[in-house]
Amino acid sequence: MTRLRKNDRRDRILMELQHHPHVRTSEIAARFGVSTETVRRDVEALSREGLIRRAYGGASVAPMGAQPPFGERDQARIEERVRIGRRAAELVRSGEVLMIDAGSTTHQFALCLAAAASDLTVLTNSTAVAAALGQNETIQVVVCPGDFMAREAGIYGPETIDFLGRYNANRAFIGSSGLTAKGITEANRPSVAIKRAMFRQSREAYLLVDHTKYDVDLVATVEPLSALTGIIVDELPPAPLADALRDNAVIVHVAR
Repeated sequence: MTRLRKNDRRDRILMELQHHPHVRTSEIAARFGVSTETVRRDVEALSREGLIRRAYGGASVAPMGAQPPFGERDQARIEERVRIGRRAAELVRSGEVLMIDAGSTTHQFALCLAAAASDLTVLTNSTAVAAALGQNETIQVVVCPGDFMAREAGIYGPETIDFLGRYNANRAFIGSSGLTAKGITEANRPSVAIKRAMFRQSREAYLLVDHTKYDVDLVATVEPLSALTGIIVDELPPAPLADALRDNAVIVHVAR
């Protein structure tokens, strides 16, 4: 039996949970030819990302309305999110106005922008994004007012939405908790209205997600796929998601 690499093994666990609401640690260990302790570490890592829920003797599907805090998500799948951030930064041109929402992948995008971009104006509801961009003196950062949510390192509420409505942008870059053939899905309900406002005020809208978000259906739908100009991802989406993206003329940018 060929032993699976760590990331491949964890992706297989996620696939199993798409078909079964609960999987047992012992069964997964036997199937993959690894120890139960290895599988427990996999389950723990996936749980920290909010992708699954630890359960007695194994793992179960994550609740639709919950995700780990920003600090935990920001430490997960860093390699994939750095690649996505770097590819997204390549789409940005000097002199543009951007809107960037709060999230772990958009934080990596901001770090890439700070290292390579120049002469930008960026509106954001993320304190982490603002801090990252603040390292580049040529980027003007406009932080939205509103209610600070420490768990998300973000700012939310009616005042935030009203503020965004006063500005226009060339492009919006947002993250999400999930992406399905029906559209963009989100576990953090206060963020939904922020993302929609950024979409409304921008000529183009891009979604930054890694492959673990594919076919993840959550409590709120942000927008249908037709609202997107493109997605920046680390792997090509599977069918039928890929078919739905193509039918809605959404450009798929794969980060290498």
